[in-house]
Amino acid sequence: MTETPNPNIIDADTLTGEMHPIRRAVLALGSNLGERLAALQGAVDTLADTPEVWVTGVSGVYETEPVGSPVEADNFFNAVVLIDTTLSAATLMDRCLAIEDAFHRERPVEPNSPRTLDVDLIVVGDRRSDEDFLRLPHPRAKERPFVLRPWADLEPDAVLLDSGPVLEILAGLDESGIKLREDLALNLQ
Repeated sequence: MTETPNPNIIDADTLTGEMHPIRRAVLALGSNLGERLAALQGAVDTLADTPEVWVTGVSGVYETEPVGSPVEADNFFNAVVLIDTTLSAATLMDRCLAIEDAFHRERPVEPNSPRTLDVDLIVVGDRRSDEDFLRLPHPRAKERPFVLRPWADLEPDAVLLDSGPVLEILAGLDESGIKLREDLALNLQ
């Protein structure tokens, strides 16, 4: 059973005594190739099994029309996962890439190609990064209703760092290409 730590305390590493702040992070999951729901569930399970990560919320599953993908691309299943973590943003990004690799994510040259699994870091606390391997907050999150709608479902008062309240951002976006799949659900261990 996953337990949520108190986000107002600082966790001490038991081996080194080093202090690590607990940060809230938002991750977006997507899949439009292969067993889409199984890939999303696998990502949730793997995150929940990650040391120093506590999954605190999982959104409903949305079916989304692909954006900027090849014409023959299937619809995506998308969801958002909220976590508390003491991992650094860079380490968390490495973990997200490892999860994608475990689900045979290929990275073709053509942008927005179909994929078995996409695990994007949207925000990690108030951390900002403009490195090639890590951009925080996610630079296109404010344009993506398939990220913001499930996040708002979990946290109606959520704020996207440097962009504003998620519900206000959503008010200016077209949500017609996304649909909540009430017949599908992701389970938290």
